[in-house]
Amino acid sequence: MVLTKQRTAVHNSMLGRRIPHPSSTNFTDDSPPSKRLKTHESTDDDFRDVSPLRTPRAETPDSDDECSSGEVGASNVHVTELESALGPVKTDKEAIQEYEAMRAAEGSLDESEDVPGAGDLNDRLSKRSWTRGKSSIYVDAFNLALETVLEDEGHLFDEREMKVFQIWRELDYEAQYLYVRLFLRKTSVWHRINKLGYYGDIADLPAAVDILQTTHSLPETTAEIQVNPAEHAPPDGTVLDSTFTFADSSDGMITSLEEASSLLNLEELKVIGKESKLRGKNKTELLNSLRSMSRRQSGLGWVGLKRSDSEQTSVSDSGENDDTGAEDDGMSDSNRDKHFLRKIMNTTGACIRLSLPTLKLFERVHLVFYRSTEWTEKSLTTIILARISRRNFPDYIVSRSANIFTSRAELLEFEAGLRTQFRVEDILEMNGNPGKAGLEEVKAIFDEVYPRWKVLLEEEQRKEERVYESGEGAYLRRFSPAWVYTRIVHKGTYVLGRFKLHAEEHEVLSKLLGQHLFHAARRGAWYQRKALLEEHYMYAIAPPENLSDPEKHKRHWKRIALQTCEQGLQDKDCHIIYHYDLQKRIKKIEKNIKMPMREQHDFDHVLLAKPIEVTVEGIQIKKNYPPSLKRRTSNTHPPEEKLRSTKTIWVDEAETGGECSVEAMCLSHYRSQGFKGYHAEGGIIRTLFAYLFFDILFIYIPNVFQTAYQTCPLDLHTDAFFPSRISEINHRLVEIANGNAADIIRSVDSRERERATCVIGLRWDFELDDLLEIVACFPDEALAAVCKVMAQEYRVRGGGIPDLFIWKPATGEEKGEVRFVEVKSENDRLSDTQRLWIHVLTGAGVRVELCNAVAKEVKVIDVER
Repeated sequence: MVLTKQRTAVHNSMLGRRIPHPSSTNFTDDSPPSKRLKTHESTDDDFRDVSPLRTPRAETPDSDDECSSGEVGASNVHVTELESALGPVKTDKEAIQEYEAMRAAEGSLDESEDVPGAGDLNDRLSKRSWTRGKSSIYVDAFNLALETVLEDEGHLFDEREMKVFQIWRELDYEAQYLYVRLFLRKTSVWHRINKLGYYGDIADLPAAVDILQTTHSLPETTAEIQVNPAEHAPPDGTVLDSTFTFADSSDGMITSLEEASSLLNLEELKVIGKESKLRGKNKTELLNSLRSMSRRQSGLGWVGLKRSDSEQTSVSDSGENDDTGAEDDGMSDSNRDKHFLRKIMNTTGACIRLSLPTLKLFERVHLVFYRSTEWTEKSLTTIILARISRRNFPDYIVSRSANIFTSRAELLEFEAGLRTQFRVEDILEMNGNPGKAGLEEVKAIFDEVYPRWKVLLEEEQRKEERVYESGEGAYLRRFSPAWVYTRIVHKGTYVLGRFKLHAEEHEVLSKLLGQHLFHAARRGAWYQRKALLEEHYMYAIAPPENLSDPEKHKRHWKRIALQTCEQGLQDKDCHIIYHYDLQKRIKKIEKNIKMPMREQHDFDHVLLAKPIEVTVEGIQIKKNYPPSLKRRTSNTHPPEEKLRSTKTIWVDEAETGGECSVEAMCLSHYRSQGFKGYHAEGGIIRTLFAYLFFDILFIYIPNVFQTAYQTCPLDLHTDAFFPSRISEINHRLVEIANGNAADIIRSVDSRERERATCVIGLRWDFELDDLLEIVACFPDEALAAVCKVMAQEYRVRGGGIPDLFIWKPATGEEKGEVRFVEVKSENDRLSDTQRLWIHVLTGAGVRVELCNAVAKEVKVIDVER
């Protein structure tokens, strides 16, 4: 049979087409369509490029509603450590369909041995014998994580949990598929069964739901309930009991109007609102009106509801008889809440929600498998897609340790610590000013965590000295409860400062600086705060016993503050970005205590220069869009206000004469002055770093290469990368400072370019000759300084690099020169990360220009429909 392309059905053939309005309506709309209001229940039957952000389940708050996360824009999707490390594979719907078709074809080939003709590809495709319902990348990835963890780290789970895994393996495919897809959605909310939309994958959806909602018995467990600092018991409903289900049923479990009303979409809410005479124009207003009406607890006649209205909805899905209706009718005069609840549930139908104990159990499995406290839907599929991608990855030793958590108790304490950390950050950072009550709550958490942190700190120090070898402890420590507690202690110092408990804060900061195992990236901030306390507060709190003059007390502590700043500059773990502030404080203190000039520090060689401001004039284009009917009627702001956040359009006078971005216009201006350049926004720096540190990126460090398909070690985006390779990194920085960068680049390029090896940040589209020219123009010490910043904080410092990278090759006696140019148009401002990079580059002796694009002429173009 010849395969023919399927045509769109007649009734669907107009989907996606834009039909112009008749000219008689005078309706024009060239502007992008605004975001539509959700009027129906969405499904994720189709894979979206925009995946729901998975907050780490071990990091979830105590309330399930707080941890539910909706779908976010692509620009807001947070990339986890695992996703960053894996290669740039396709993870869209087409890639997943290719994989599932491949798996289905493999299954058909296995069956073809006994079935004549079953192995014919065209026959299988025409009959759809591989149809969705037999294999799915989601189920494959979910089970891969489970089996890998149980094989290597099964000791982390007790008898009841192992029984749950056994029952999971016995579930049929459709039940597993439904569970996994719900697992990747808003796991803590109810889902309407009639709106799930998985009919292409699940032939019998009600049967799959029944399987997940079936009650199973569990054996007794020898594990005891664990008490952890600041959390004396696990959150309610998260511990397995003697029985369990994989999913909850809405029957009898949805008992509040708040919970039920959230299931309605706008159109359904309007219907109920019309019957009940609710006031409101949008979903929020209608819901508030409905809940407000329910709280008044008066008779139904007040809103115009009659007995006949409720009789139509008195029969529930479970087949309740007329007696129930009579009972409800009598009840409705005194409690309107139940009446609306019944009406809503009749509208929505049966609902399903993942059971909390099993949900938390599977989240723990993923925490162990991904070696990360966060993961997303793409994390679940990227590993398998990377396996089937035709790309070349670097050569390195894959090492997956089975002792990342030495015991079940340590894993549970790590989880509890993450929940406590979330509570602290939620109080301090998520809801505005925490107030006195919030600060006192954080102080109480700190008081419980601090003693336990000191005990764990001593244990980790013993491990570092006697157990860990070849730097493996740097990454493993991220999964110690002490790593989480260090962050909580760090947050606690802020609260101590707010309560003016400066003596205690100084003691804690000294303890934090006394250890070099956790959160090395924060050491600079700790030095700064400690020096500030010593300069301004400690003289009154702890005056020297042998001095009686208050002025001498101040001078004594200022000298101690000076020593603290000096220690920060000498600390190999104190990142270079903090050096400038420490140097400023040193100069200020030395001047304040009137230290002789011959004894003062001289930082003139590293003083920061401000970026040189230049102006580039050009012709700007402004497009005048005809306002849409909707905007004319609903928007009170002038069209110019809408354009303030859009990118500006300019004329490329120097080269093509066509339209271009403001960066391209400025780049053309520099090219006319003899410069070469790219609008790379950090692409050049990341490429140079990948070249120069290629072998160091893939040196053997235990546990940071979990798969053979990574483009970087897992710890590159953490503060463990630098200290675990500090000897190799410093040696490479010396080589770069001595002028050997070009030789390193040539060696890596000759070995890897033909294979186009996938390495993080490395773009093979940059020509080798350009890179060698850049290195020749780049001051050697400046290039080493930039690479050191990248090595210390790759994740944070990957952004904020100036827009343009330009260079002028050496000619005759004139030396080569490199410049970074940050382009700013009328409405742009420098961000904090951009200012930091300007400080780093100017401090290294590299010229940075702030290019202001000014319109010498503005052309207004009317955009016709």
